[in-house]
Amino acid sequence: MGAWDIGHFDNDTAADFGGRVDDAEPGEKADVLRGVLAAVSGTGPQDYVDGGEEAVAAAALIAAQCPGGEPVTTAYGPKQPLPPLPADLRPLAVRALDRLTLKNAEPLDLWADAGADQEWLAGITALRAVLVAAPGE
Repeated sequence: MGAWDIGHFDNDTAADFGGRVDDAEPGEKADVLRGVLAAVSGTGPQDYVDGGEEAVAAAALIAAQCPGGEPVTTAYGPKQPLPPLPADLRPLAVRALDRLTLKNAEPLDLWADAGADQEWLAGITALRAVLVAAPGE
């Protein structure tokens, strides 16, 4: 049975991503997050973003280390604590979240089809607010 719900890790892709983060060496965990965020934020508005669940999960992990951030406590997230993440991941996460809220983004399309786009967007907006408010590099 697959997982699909509003939470940042409540889908199979994000859950698998949590395992991938766990499998990375401590010094490479930030690079795993950076890779998925860069892939999404590097797309143009004419490009269709297929997926994006990993970028949302990465943003949630980064936001969890920011003041006011919610800890990732779901069983679907990484099992091991992350080392302190570099502050330069925050603006990258914001750009990825912003891209996922525009046209041609699969998560937004899927949540709109399910009639839950406003609820999903509220979660993204909350993540974004924590990331933007965090102190800079």
